[in-house]
Amino acid sequence: MNPVVHFEMPLTNKERAIKFYKSAFGWEMQQMGAEFGDYIVAMTTESDKKGPKKKGIINGGFYPKTKEANSTHLVIAVEDIKKQITIVKKAGGKILGKVMNIPQVGEFVMIKDTEGNKVAMLQPIPM
Repeated sequence: MNPVVHFEMPLTNKERAIKFYKSAFGWEMQQMGAEFGDYIVAMTTESDKKGPKKKGIINGGFYPKTKEANSTHLVIAVEDIKKQITIVKKAGGKILGKVMNIPQVGEFVMIKDTEGNKVAMLQPIPM
């Protein structure tokens, strides 16, 4: 199986989102720079370099909302992103854009499932 390993949500106001999730849920919010698309990493649980220390718990992040990028989505880990793209297409899904390399994370691509949901696939770099 390919597990859900991350979530992402759009935001319109970084400071407001950081304040809300820190206050409401105690999440640690780390704001990244422009070279990472002004992304905000949301740590929902104690983690180390390998990710969450407790099984079954995921972290997430927030990205600036745009007309094109405006929905919450999940990130699914896959072993071989190129192979999985072929499988997704055969299953009726669509690939949205090109595979991009996220430094120190892995290869990433957005897809649209047969229900119109945007989902991401990630081939993580080996730990």
